[in-house]
Amino acid sequence: DKDWNTDPAYAIYLENREYYREYEYLFHAGEEGLEISMDENLPAETVAAVQEQVPGIETIPAVTRHLPEQLADYDYLMRNFYIVHSSTTAGRELMNAERVLNRDFAFEATEGPQILIYHTHSQETFADHGPDHPEANIVTVGEALAEHLRAKGYRVIHDTSVYDVKNGHLDRNKAYTYALEGITAILQENPSIQVVLDVHRDGVKEGTHLTWDYEGEKAAQIMFFQGISRTPDGPIEYLQNPYVEDNLAFSFQMQLAANTDFEGFTRKIYVKGLRYNMHLRPRSS
Repeated sequence: DKDWNTDPAYAIYLENREYYREYEYLFHAGEEGLEISMDENLPAETVAAVQEQVPGIETIPAVTRHLPEQLADYDYLMRNFYIVHSSTTAGRELMNAERVLNRDFAFEATEGPQILIYHTHSQETFADHGPDHPEANIVTVGEALAEHLRAKGYRVIHDTSVYDVKNGHLDRNKAYTYALEGITAILQENPSIQVVLDVHRDGVKEGTHLTWDYEGEKAAQIMFFQGISRTPDGPIEYLQNPYVEDNLAFSFQMQLAANTDFEGFTRKIYVKGLRYNMHLRPRSS
């Protein structure tokens, strides 16, 4: 249980809560601490009233932002950013916003490939998959992502190997074992790779469409997934992952950036108890 009276982050939040609620569209965390901005679509009288209180305020598009003291609060962090599966637990020591935000994920200067994209479950398809749309599968999504990254100047390997079919039969139970063999070989041949992304299609009930509105059109949401190699009783010794905190920091920074620039694009980060081959690089998701 949390002792609210001794939590300075929460005390600061309470002190300012009413003002934040009334003018929550004003605030975002900038590089130099708290900066103030305002929705460009606000009524003129509202803008005038706010400018009277905050001289010099700029008018820029409003997006969902999170204050530093909010991110420092464990309960706020878990409520707004994570879904934790019952197979594991994510305590205060592990889910520390200050540590994850301070990790630097800038690429090291190396030659050769930087990013590996692969698919543990390459046979995942979409509703319109069939003879007329054979490309409606997760491997095509992976290639589209690879192409976008290459266009931005990144060096990408897209591994299209099939890890979930053996002897002509779908076998997802051992797919992570087979994928581990395959991607380990790729990483050994390409030690310059710093980011490893296992791209999946989420499984949802028929009729469920997890979308968001982007420039007047419906677009698919994405979800970052993290395996943290621990049960509610503690770390899983036979599935050690020295990069658990790095992986968590990597996905959290991506989540924060994505939600800042494209509100609604990402669902909450899903945390489960096993390892899912995320122990090979500190930037894995």
